[in-house]
Amino acid sequence: MILIADSGSTKTDWALINPENNSFNNYHTVGYNPYFIDTESICYSLSENLVKYFDAGVVTELHFYGAGCGTSSKRKILEDALSKTFPHARISVGHDLLGSARALLGDEKGFAAILGTGANTCIYDGNDCVLNIDSLGYLLGDEGSGSYIGKKIVRDFMRNRLEPELHARFKERFQIESNEQIYQTLYTTQFPNRYLAGFCKFADEYVTHPYIRNKVRDSFRDFFKNLVSKYPNYNQYSFNCVGSVGYVFSGILIEVANSYDMKVGKIIQSPLNDLVQFHTKNINKK
Repeated sequence: MILIADSGSTKTDWALINPENNSFNNYHTVGYNPYFIDTESICYSLSENLVKYFDAGVVTELHFYGAGCGTSSKRKILEDALSKTFPHARISVGHDLLGSARALLGDEKGFAAILGTGANTCIYDGNDCVLNIDSLGYLLGDEGSGSYIGKKIVRDFMRNRLEPELHARFKERFQIESNEQIYQTLYTTQFPNRYLAGFCKFADEYVTHPYIRNKVRDSFRDFFKNLVSKYPNYNQYSFNCVGSVGYVFSGILIEVANSYDMKVGKIIQSPLNDLVQFHTKNINKK
């Protein structure tokens, strides 16, 4: 059996494939970003939330694509946890950007992006990501992401820059009593990027409001200005994107992409089904 994982900072989607008939089952766990979680915690989470549904011993091949897995030291955190949990599996750990590129482009060359809780971009050569501009994470960058949009909105709320009705709805939606409450949560939560991205849900709920549309549009413009347009000959590629933020706000995203003279290719919410097709295709080639 072959197990494929697409792991972001918030959640991990899994597919267990039976190569004899290419059928698969889906599972879901929390995200395993090695910047925020260690090997022991990953092992515990997998035992409690994944392998109770099937026998870990049947997995002979595992492809894990995860946020934060761009360096060998961070990949090792996942490799150690996965080898302990799946002792008979041949394990491959790559960053989520590679998984997204393979889901979006398969074996073809092109441009791939992630717009979810965080953001990332690359040029893909049909096998690997060959050029990447660092998105710098939620503290310094991640333009266009859920955490970036959420940060813009909550900042305006805290400075009383939302119009009264929108301010009241925001306050009620998140049960906020004071700015101190936001500070307390932001600086004590284990996952501040997820906390900020949570405010992006408000943008989804009120996307028809001019203020919200402008904030989302400005965030995508920042994404294109600071990341996408910095790639050599970027507009010779089509724009392809994975992630809930890009998918939910695809209309605004397409509008901004077109303003940068970039044709739009594939925009999908999750790469998992396309990764199943990618690896199933490669299985059949063997």
